[in-house]
Amino acid sequence: MESTNVFLQGVRTIAGAGLDAPAPADPPLTHTVPGGSVCQALYFRGGNSTDELVLAVLVKDGQPMRYFPIGAKADNHVPLRVVEDVLGDSVLELHLAAPAGVTGEVVVDLGMVEY
Repeated sequence: MESTNVFLQGVRTIAGAGLDAPAPADPPLTHTVPGGSVCQALYFRGGNSTDELVLAVLVKDGQPMRYFPIGAKADNHVPLRVVEDVLGDSVLELHLAAPAGVTGEVVVDLGMVEY
């Protein structure tokens, strides 16, 4: 079975509107799983330049799927080890959230495999 690696990654500026208000990154970090394929998340890595906790939220078809908190001026690595299958035609997005008024940069790297 042939597989393809997929990454949603980059350095994004964040302007917080509240931890309960995740919004798409700018520019968006989005991937549509091709029809007839299956996608599995393998890991998430993130870094946070702000003095506050921020969140990266993996959203599937408009609904939050996984939350990845990133501590103040910290980083994290979450090995997902194939938690679940995401079926074809699903849209995956990474959204970001921070406390109201917080600005800074967030580094995100979500590694996935499709087959």
